[in-house]
Amino acid sequence: MPSSDIIQLLPDSIANQIAAGEVVQRPASVVKELMENAIDAKATQVQVILREAGRTLIQVIDNGTGMSETDARMSFERHATSKIRQSEDLFRIKTMGFRGEALASIAAVAQVEMRTRQESDELGTLIRIDGSEIKTQEAVACPKGTNFSIRNLFFNVPARRNFLKSNSVEMRHVLDEFQRVALAHPEVGFTLHHNDTEVFNLTPVKLVRRIIDIYGKSYREQLAYCQEDTSYINVRGYIGKPEFARKTRGEQFFFVNDRFIKHNYMHHAVISAFDGTIPEGSHPFYVLFIEIDPSHIDINIHPTKTEIKFDDERSVYAIIMAAVKKAVGVYNLSQSIDFEENINFLNPTPTEPNNNLIPRTVMPDWAAQPRKSEGSASKSNLTNWNKLFEGLQNTEDRHRELAAFEMGTTTASRPVYQEQAKTVASKVNRMASEVIAAPEADALLFQLHNRYILSQVKDGIMLIDQKAAYERILYERYRKMLINRNGACQQLLFPKTIRLTHSDMQLVHETKKEIRSLGFEFDEFGANELIIRGIPADLPEESEQDLFEELIEQLKQSYSDLKLNKPESLSRSLAKRFSVRYAVKLSYVEIHTLLNQLFSSSDPNRTPGGEPIIVLLTMDKLANIFRG
Repeated sequence: MPSSDIIQLLPDSIANQIAAGEVVQRPASVVKELMENAIDAKATQVQVILREAGRTLIQVIDNGTGMSETDARMSFERHATSKIRQSEDLFRIKTMGFRGEALASIAAVAQVEMRTRQESDELGTLIRIDGSEIKTQEAVACPKGTNFSIRNLFFNVPARRNFLKSNSVEMRHVLDEFQRVALAHPEVGFTLHHNDTEVFNLTPVKLVRRIIDIYGKSYREQLAYCQEDTSYINVRGYIGKPEFARKTRGEQFFFVNDRFIKHNYMHHAVISAFDGTIPEGSHPFYVLFIEIDPSHIDINIHPTKTEIKFDDERSVYAIIMAAVKKAVGVYNLSQSIDFEENINFLNPTPTEPNNNLIPRTVMPDWAAQPRKSEGSASKSNLTNWNKLFEGLQNTEDRHRELAAFEMGTTTASRPVYQEQAKTVASKVNRMASEVIAAPEADALLFQLHNRYILSQVKDGIMLIDQKAAYERILYERYRKMLINRNGACQQLLFPKTIRLTHSDMQLVHETKKEIRSLGFEFDEFGANELIIRGIPADLPEESEQDLFEELIEQLKQSYSDLKLNKPESLSRSLAKRFSVRYAVKLSYVEIHTLLNQLFSSSDPNRTPGGEPIIVLLTMDKLANIFRG
């Protein structure tokens, strides 16, 4: 009679491959694990050598304590570690690697060669492993420390290898992990080479110097020291001045007991401390180290070890917020008043009535000085000086007209817009029944709090979300640009040089075609610098660096969405970001222009993300509201 038992123990090789799925997700995971092992081995110098962003080779060389012959063999066994001995050790961990999974997982999905020697030994140990199978173990002459060579990652798991991104994307992840470990341990020297090109050469220094070595000399002027010591935790590190806040994320680092962590709650504490000093949507720079008794935290949550739990999160939040606020105050990071400026120049004199609500034009000094040759005629000229400024009083209207022009229209007269609205209305009325028709050309239009547009329609009131409407319009415009690669570019009179991080520069290389399709014109200048020569003609007026940084931030977010193709994802992201700029007061002409463009789009009812743009309140609904 056949056995009914169907459960069996998996072979070690398969179990290791399953474990590798959690620990080794991409080349950056291998770099992180091996660098942290080198730190645990008390190395003072760590070299990282890559080929093809780690696909074909990841080599990590350290001058740490090395391993004996027995330890070298045991290090590749699952759950074999020198970091913990008993369950209580899990609650006082101060080392980086402690699970005993990293080397076993790496060896299960790659071809591994390790050379290691302790200082007291004459010869070291060489071990070669292919897919968890040990091929060679022998004595070899080698320097003190450990040398790992990881070749052909995922060679025996083709499905995992196919899921790797392009070299530029994978290199960005490697750079992120490298920089985190380098920041956490400024007392250790690190070098990074990629395809025989030196990317980093960091000597052992203090933390402030390590930040400058990684991110550039421009950071020298923006760093301020932050420190707060309590009986529960100690906080130290550096924050950036508010005026140096950037539009891109990624330069915010928390380290707990020298371990990099991601913690949204603590990030909110820092942002709250900067409240009122940085513009909305900007991100301050910070590198903060938290020293805490390991018994108060739990790091045994996820194999990546970037998540952590505190036993008293509220206290940690309050202490971090207080430390950053104190640094902002002590170093006077908020913008100060320029006492050399004549602050009374634009204000009424004490003898004048208080007419602050009435816009006034200030007469320049040269207009008040009569020419001697003009004689008595100069008096009459003085009385008519304001004619020089005719046409400038309605600057607000001119800004509105300019906004209409930026949205792809001209400042035509009202009847022209009425004819356009009639055309659009007739077109929309022929659309499917589920689509709300455009208001009539002579319908009453009203803007509410620069946010909503109200219009009278046949059977009630139409409410249009102004920001959502612009999001739909911008989305279709950007998508067309990316597909046709024909974005209009406005040349800059003076090119602007901006500096990016290494990972952001890798992203620019990866998406160069898309960026230029939108209308940006730029050239590389040095290792991590760009010269911006032109910007898209239809973007809101802002500094070139802020615009480019916002674009990079949107590129980062759009790349995380794997469900959409590149033009679709990027168009959605950019439209959502820049539509915020159009929450402004609109003129009659601009409202009609907005409605024309909205009802000419492919779907005027919803944003690209599916959120409603239009809500129709019928007469019946309004009656029910008043009836209660």
